[in-house]
Amino acid sequence: MKMIRYPSFMQSHHCIKPEKYPSFLFLFLYLLGFLGQSPVDAAVKKYQFDVQMKNVSRLCNAKPIVTVNGMFPGPTVYAREGDRVIINVTNHVQYNLSIHWHGLKQYRNGWADGPAYITQCPMQTGQSYVYDFNVTGQRGTLWWHAHILWLRATVYGAIVILPQPGKPYPFPQPYQETNIVLGEWWNGDVETAVNQANKLGAPPPMSDAHTINGKPGPLFPCSEKHTFVVEVEAGKTYLLRIINAALNDELFFGIAGHDMTVVEIDAVYTKPFTTKFILLGPGQTTNVLVKTNQSPNRYFMAAAPFMDAPVSVDNKTVTAILQYKGVPNTVIPILPKLPLPNDTSHALDYNQKLRSLNTPNFPALVPLKVDRRLFYTIGLGINACPTCVNGTNLAASINNITFVMPKTALLKAHYFNIPNVFRTDFPDRPPKPFNYTGVPLTANLGTSTGTRLSRVKFNTTIELVLQDTNLLTVESHPFHLHGYNFFVVGTGVGNFDPNTDPAKFNLIDPPERNTVGVPTGGLFHVVLHNNSTTTKFA
Repeated sequence: MKMIRYPSFMQSHHCIKPEKYPSFLFLFLYLLGFLGQSPVDAAVKKYQFDVQMKNVSRLCNAKPIVTVNGMFPGPTVYAREGDRVIINVTNHVQYNLSIHWHGLKQYRNGWADGPAYITQCPMQTGQSYVYDFNVTGQRGTLWWHAHILWLRATVYGAIVILPQPGKPYPFPQPYQETNIVLGEWWNGDVETAVNQANKLGAPPPMSDAHTINGKPGPLFPCSEKHTFVVEVEAGKTYLLRIINAALNDELFFGIAGHDMTVVEIDAVYTKPFTTKFILLGPGQTTNVLVKTNQSPNRYFMAAAPFMDAPVSVDNKTVTAILQYKGVPNTVIPILPKLPLPNDTSHALDYNQKLRSLNTPNFPALVPLKVDRRLFYTIGLGINACPTCVNGTNLAASINNITFVMPKTALLKAHYFNIPNVFRTDFPDRPPKPFNYTGVPLTANLGTSTGTRLSRVKFNTTIELVLQDTNLLTVESHPFHLHGYNFFVVGTGVGNFDPNTDPAKFNLIDPPERNTVGVPTGGLFHVVLHNNSTTTKFA
């Protein structure tokens, strides 16, 4: 049995002063027990992450950015299903920092999950933290990122989990694999921009470009040498591991002249289907097979945002190049045709095609007995802010409660019985029912604030409805479950109807995910089985 080790700076009763966060959607389901077991005969993979500054130039602008090992994006973590992974992170920058392993199942191992002030105190300058976790029952593509402030704008990278030796993919073996990490770039300093927005009580500014593997592509100025290129051979099949590391934007992705076959989402195999484009919400991953069966040429791979709400986004297109071997670099690539930025129909149709593989080797174990039902409304509010220039600030909320970041890590407070850090009275339903997606509500938009958690029993099944609201405006909300997965059994637009909607649930082969985007003016209905011990919704 592996005993939990925590660094000496976790032993004091308080972390350092919490960073000033922009408004976040946080709900924490908090449980007991924090030991993890190591698989028998598993390999141990060790990594050293040095968080350091590096000068990087994009869009004719140079600036220092926070990186891991001087790389942007950071290094890929490779492991096999069943391995134990030990990553020592050392912080050499002026910012406090922690790393989250997005999508990794953390069974009874909350200390290794990574969100600052939740499962650990952040590392201060010069400190280190050892993340020690087992890869249990997972294979596929996930990712890691900084989990404090907006440092994940540049501090992120891929996690590739290979099947156990002798266990093939449930789809044709690809000739080669390539990581495609979608991100964002700001010409100015991101933390400065966020702090300025907080002082105004306003949202942070849009990015200046999206990126593919840290590069914006040739459609942007000064970017000819900052273009990611994949060289391919004709007549082969390639596996693309695609990650949306953008902070807020849902992104369409496609390849000119080539179809893609979706075979996995969020490290869970899917029923294969062929498509001209895919859609990834922030934090989601998708694996696709691409056959190089077109005339040898240079083809753009492109990503552009999807936003069907009256919210400003960076609507510029980022490109990389799929280049057939032997084709000269002077050939101008062909652009793919992506859906329009506000094409809700294509977005909903794509998500409806996602289904778990559900075979004897990879079953969809959808829990049918529900122990507890939760209904969470997600929306925006306006709270008084005496220190803000405008006197108010925007606040995100769940069930009209805006989370307040504690000064002591929540897991630490529970483990050491530190009082007065959090309350366990987060409500199962909103305080007052209303027409959630009706006409915009613009009055009485204040929210309650507090560090309030919901305590749930171990080894029980939770049914959760995530309902968007038209408080100020409807919009899509990314929603991530830390530590393990859930099944998306239903989705739609409008308000949830408990009398008619359950009859439409897919309980046979629903997609299994760790992250969803709650549709604009719509809802997601998910089912999760709580066999972990530290669970966090963000």
